[in-house]
Amino acid sequence: MASGHITANYLPEGDDWLVTVTTDTDQRSARAPGLIAARDQADQLIEQLAPSSVGRIVIHLLDGDGFAFTTAYLQARHGVSAEPASGTAQPGR
Repeated sequence: MASGHITANYLPEGDDWLVTVTTDTDQRSARAPGLIAARDQADQLIEQLAPSSVGRIVIHLLDGDGFAFTTAYLQARHGVSAEPASGTAQPGR
């Protein structure tokens, strides 16, 4: 088991994505054609570096930003937008 946490950092490279998974003692990278495929690659790398899921903490980042990764992943996976839906009441209006 890896001690501490594991980070999976994603960087867009043209139409592809580079994902780098880092533990306290090791690092591995892979490329994938899209963010969803990159997330799948990250899962495979995480399993190689830390096969036991007991106590495993993984932090997913888009160029170092966890919120940016979550937003981009939800957009890619589910078409969720950070923009409010049209017709949604805006504060103070």
